[in-house]
Amino acid sequence: MTPRPSDESSRDQRTSGNPATKARIELTATQQRERQKQEKLAEYQRQLARRRRSRLTWWVVGGAAAMAVVAAIAASIVFTPTQAPPQARGTGATIAGVETFANGTDHVAGTVDYPQNPPAGGPHNQYWLNCGIYDQPQTNENAVHSLEHGAVWVTYDKTRVSGADLDALKAQLPSSYVILSPYEGLPSPIVLSAWNAQLKLDSATDSRIPAFFQNYWRSQNVPESGAACTGAVDGPGKQS
Repeated sequence: MTPRPSDESSRDQRTSGNPATKARIELTATQQRERQKQEKLAEYQRQLARRRRSRLTWWVVGGAAAMAVVAAIAASIVFTPTQAPPQARGTGATIAGVETFANGTDHVAGTVDYPQNPPAGGPHNQYWLNCGIYDQPQTNENAVHSLEHGAVWVTYDKTRVSGADLDALKAQLPSSYVILSPYEGLPSPIVLSAWNAQLKLDSATDSRIPAFFQNYWRSQNVPESGAACTGAVDGPGKQS
């Protein structure tokens, strides 16, 4: 049966490869990526705001209890960031000092000899470490699996980072998809590790900390983006 002219016209529109149509498609994809980046930044800032409010409430309640006991005026000081994190810019490779790697994703049993210290990806245990704040060292193989899900592992040398410095570090962390734990044998006082990316730091107030989180926290480029960071293994010394 001979196709009707209207059928041929419709088919030509679908297969013509019109440059204007292609440009609209490419523009839409760019807009989607930009929207995803802005949504991730907004979520990170909301996490920090909730953490600041929670810390402030704790200090207010503690100060009221102290006044009731000693009948004196108590003041509390809360260490929180005073500025919003800088705008995220791209891949994170622009952050000074960030190292990137090409590690594999195999599930293995037993221990792994990782090329990075601490590890920033590679073969790992089939069970991930639940995200949270820990006051004891954690098992590499479980923590690496958490990195595969988009978490950031913040490790610190407890002989060099404690007290106010540790509080300053905690104040910059979101309340999900992050692991904080001490780590023995670190090459610097603090190391931030994401999947196949790492940043070594000397100070808990380094301005690159929020920039690292903006680029790598809950990244869409990890092997299992969006997978859970709860419901698996709680390591020793979990505080929250």
